[in-house]
Amino acid sequence: MLFCHSQPESYHQHSASYIREALAPFLKNEEARLMAENGAKRTPFQYILCAATSPAVKQQEETLTYLNQGQSYEIRMLNRKLVEYTDISSKCVKSIVRVVFHDRRLQYMEHQQLEGWRWNRPGDRILDIDIPLSVGILEPRSHPLHLNTIEFLWDPVKNASIFIQVNCISTEFTPRKHGGEKGVPFRIQVDTFTTNEHGEYMEHVHSSSCQVKVFKPKGADRKLKTDKEKIDKKAAQDREKYQPSHETTLLKECSPWPDALNLTTTTHSGCSTPSPVYHSSPVPCSFTDGNCSPNQQGELLMPGCSDHLLPSSSPQNTQQWLHRHRFSPFSRLFSSFSGADLLRMSREDLIQICGPADGIRLFNTMKGRCIQPRLTIYMCQQQAGNHPPIKPGGGDIYHALYLEELTLLDLSEKIAMLYSITPQQITHIYRQKPTGIHVLVSDEMVQNFREETSFIISTIRDESTDGYHVVLK
Repeated sequence: MLFCHSQPESYHQHSASYIREALAPFLKNEEARLMAENGAKRTPFQYILCAATSPAVKQQEETLTYLNQGQSYEIRMLNRKLVEYTDISSKCVKSIVRVVFHDRRLQYMEHQQLEGWRWNRPGDRILDIDIPLSVGILEPRSHPLHLNTIEFLWDPVKNASIFIQVNCISTEFTPRKHGGEKGVPFRIQVDTFTTNEHGEYMEHVHSSSCQVKVFKPKGADRKLKTDKEKIDKKAAQDREKYQPSHETTLLKECSPWPDALNLTTTTHSGCSTPSPVYHSSPVPCSFTDGNCSPNQQGELLMPGCSDHLLPSSSPQNTQQWLHRHRFSPFSRLFSSFSGADLLRMSREDLIQICGPADGIRLFNTMKGRCIQPRLTIYMCQQQAGNHPPIKPGGGDIYHALYLEELTLLDLSEKIAMLYSITPQQITHIYRQKPTGIHVLVSDEMVQNFREETSFIISTIRDESTDGYHVVLK
C-alpha cells in the first residue's frame, strides 16, 4: 500500500531544466549548501533532516542537531543523479533508517545498552515512523526485535519524505551521577539499496548520516535558544570560529552500517534472530549471517564443553565459535581476531570491551569452564553369579554419574546411558534398604542423596513391558 499525499507528475528524464524547476521549492537552499561543502563531488542521493543545526559547533567539527523526544521530524530524499542522468534500474529503492550511538565505545556496547532500554521501556520503540505525514513511502516496516531501525521503499523518480520519531533521550544512556550530565550523542543513518538480479534489495548504493542529541519535549528548542544566545554574546572574531545555524541538516555521506546488509537479507529470506544490535518461510542460514531458524538456534545455543576455542582457530572459525556461543553482538568487533588473539585477552580486557556480564561469560566460555554438577554419585554394576567382576586393582569398579538436575528423570537418563538403553525402558527405580524393603525412588529422594554416595546397581527384566526395574543397594 502506498502512503502518499498529492505529488507532482513524474519528471521527464531528458529535461534537466524542468527537473531543477520542479525541485526548487523542495531543495533550493540545501543543494547550494551541499555543493559548497562537498565541492564538485555530487553524491547519488541526498537526505535532509528538517531540523535546525546548533550554532555552538566549531567550523571543523561535524554539525549537531537537537531533537525533541517523540516529535515528528521530516527526512527528505532525492536521487540527485536524476538532475544529470538516470541510471537506477529498479523502479524503487529501499532505505533503512536507524538511530545508533555516535560514541565508538557505546557502539561496542550497543547490544547491552539497547537491551537495558528495552527492559526499562517495555513495549516502546526507539525509532518510529509517522506514516500519516510521510510522502511517497511504500511498505514501511519496523522489526519488533530491532527497536532502533525502520525500513521502507520509495520511488527515486518522485519526491519522497519520511517523518520519524525518536522516543529515547540522550541522558537515558549516561550514568547521571549528578543528575545534570550531558546526554550522549546519537547518529541518524540512512542506508539505501537497489535490487540485484534476483530482485532482492541487496545492492548498496549510498549511506549518509548526521549527529543528533535528543531531549525531553521542548528541551531541544530551549537548548537551541541557549546556544544562539551564547554565540551572540561572543565577539565578532570569536563567532567566526563557529558554524552558522541552518534551518535544515544535511546528512553527509558515510560508510554503510555493518549490520545493514544482514538486516536487509533477513527481512526477505525470513530468518529471525533474537539480537537487538539487528535483525517468513524458513531457509538455511550460515553462522556468518548471525541468524538462524528457530530449530537451528536451539541446536546452536547448547554447545558441549568440548567445543573449545583453540589457538589455531582462524578468524572465520573464531566468528563461527562466537555465533555458536551467543556472542553475535561482538562478532563485528572481533571480526579480524584469531583464536590465539582472543585467548591472549585477560578477564579484565573482556569486561572492559564487552561489559561485566558478557565479558565474564566470554572469558569462562573461552577457558572451557563447564558447569559443575549439582550431585555426584557412584554406581557399581552388580555382576551375574557366573561372571566375576573385572578387578584391575582387586576391587569393584564404580562409574561416576553427574546429575545437573536433582530429578528422577535425570537419574534415569544417566543410568540408561550406563546400560546403553533408552530412559523409557526403565519403568521404576527402587532403593533397597538394609532391612530388605524396596523404596520407590522419587524426585524428593534424589534431592536428599548425599554427595559422592555409592550404590551397587542391578536390573530386573520386566517381561510385561519389555522394560527394566532398577534396584540401588
